[in-house]
Amino acid sequence: MTAALPPWPYPRLCAHRGAGKLAPENTLTAMRVGHAYGYAMVEFDVKLAADNVSFLLHDATLERTTSSRGRADALLWRELSRLDAGGWHSAKYAGEMLPTFAAIARWARAHGVACNVEIKPTPGRERETGAAVALDAASLWRDAEVPPLLSSFDEAALEAARDAAPALPRALLVDELPPDWLDRLARLECVALDANHRALTREIVAIAHRRGYRVCCYTPNDPACVAGLAQWGVDTIITDAIDTIAADTLDQAPART
Repeated sequence: MTAALPPWPYPRLCAHRGAGKLAPENTLTAMRVGHAYGYAMVEFDVKLAADNVSFLLHDATLERTTSSRGRADALLWRELSRLDAGGWHSAKYAGEMLPTFAAIARWARAHGVACNVEIKPTPGRERETGAAVALDAASLWRDAEVPPLLSSFDEAALEAARDAAPALPRALLVDELPPDWLDRLARLECVALDANHRALTREIVAIAHRRGYRVCCYTPNDPACVAGLAQWGVDTIITDAIDTIAADTLDQAPART
């Protein structure tokens, strides 16, 4: 028996970490650049500062994308807010600041941009981060027509997000597809699988849809690969190649409703 698919108000294409290759990833500027290229959905990573302020950063440590070093959750937000989060990318973006989750939410809602919020806990703070980010998201998108899609590789974080804000849609991120992927989606009460595009096949997408789950994938950057994934019925495709894969390459309307 085929299960009904949940509503899917998200575009077919999504900009990875904003315009994470063209501008400093996970910054407000990156989101703006992605939007300027016509992308109506952005993906970004959220974790907690030492004082539990939710902010955008991918890594567990600061050195790759900021002017500081050490654990990302070791500094208070007032300390994190003073870091240079753009100079690592190019001189053009020197002085770019780390953004709070709240700042990105305000920008996204003001510009009608959908969000895939990846919960990216610093190790040891999985459940705490999942709950906090979900509660923040529920507050920041209160009464929004299109809610954020919460996703994570960390199942403890997703469980905590489910318990804290059960009404928000969730997706399980996987790099390789585990044999019990359908059971995990059911246990976590997810609406979608979000997989490395190399782990997907046409049949896996079809199975997911028959069982009532949407499918997202990351991060194909070849236009032919993206077109093939769309033909398989992948609902949202997250890509870095926003400058070579035009936003109107695929139907930017929701894949299915």
